[in-house]
Amino acid sequence: MSETRIENHKPFKALVTGGGGFLGRAITEQLLVRGDSVRVFSRGKYPDLSEMGVDCMQGDLFDRKSVIAACAGCDVVFHVAAKAGVWGKYYDYYKSNVVGTENIIAACREQSVGRLVFTSSPSVVFDGKSMKGVDESVPYPEQPQSNYSASKAAAERKVLAADGEKLSTIAIRPHLIWGPRDNHIVPRIIAQGKGGKLRIIGRGNNKVDTIYIDNAAYAHLLAADALVSNPRAAGKAYFVSQDEPIVVWDIINGILKAAGLPPVTRKIPKFAAISAGAVFELLHFALRRSGEPRMTRFVAKELATDHWFDISAAKRELNYTPKISIVDGLQKLEQWLRDSGKR
Repeated sequence: MSETRIENHKPFKALVTGGGGFLGRAITEQLLVRGDSVRVFSRGKYPDLSEMGVDCMQGDLFDRKSVIAACAGCDVVFHVAAKAGVWGKYYDYYKSNVVGTENIIAACREQSVGRLVFTSSPSVVFDGKSMKGVDESVPYPEQPQSNYSASKAAAERKVLAADGEKLSTIAIRPHLIWGPRDNHIVPRIIAQGKGGKLRIIGRGNNKVDTIYIDNAAYAHLLAADALVSNPRAAGKAYFVSQDEPIVVWDIINGILKAAGLPPVTRKIPKFAAISAGAVFELLHFALRRSGEPRMTRFVAKELATDHWFDISAAKRELNYTPKISIVDGLQKLEQWLRDSGKR
């Protein structure tokens, strides 16, 4: 990955929340490559990051004192950590994603951190219907489709509202991040592919935006730099993607192929998948099962509708263009799966 520094860039001190996770680690590594110093704030221990020269701090976003301590001496915060997923109690999402973000904003102000880059999600504007080429002017829906999206929307609003003279803020909305070391999308697809549980929902021709992990991290670094070089970027949210909408089942089958698995060919009507999701949700709740239901209404709608976005603003104001194509990304994923013994 090429460096993303702006002209006359001076190395800065960055805090990456969730720096041991999928996206957080990629951001951390790219910052190190270009000469910035990095501190990560995570719940777990990451000795390998320490060996790379990263200042590792353990803590919980819900603990404001710990968050304030983590922000000390930093020039920019990349707030990546969040509770993800499509199932769970709203309070759990609220505690991690909303209160945690409030604590980050308060800590930035107390420690005089000048820049805050927030990892958001296009799901904050998803209303259950197809979204084809929409830009950042699309409003938040009156009825959020999941507790995750509701909490992320609330957090994004707080971040953008916090933008001001002493703290510049920006939100990045990457859609469906995937690639080597993915611990969410890729393993779920592989597990369900091996179990023969995947079905094409609806007509199967709906397109989605995705983003390869290195491109997602790259966009975050560009966002931090833009808060210095381009005042117009502050206080805004930006969609980022591969800029290459793809049929959702083509990318899923591409991941399955990388894992040495056959493609999905069997279909199920959209209404049947949504109904099945409702039943699985009800049973999951009634039986007090842990984890996520096999299918939810939110996932059924996501898999059966179009979700691709106009990233002109990110191109224009952040100077973002993806560096790694879907084809190249899938090749890198296949190689990683082979090397890690997951294929």
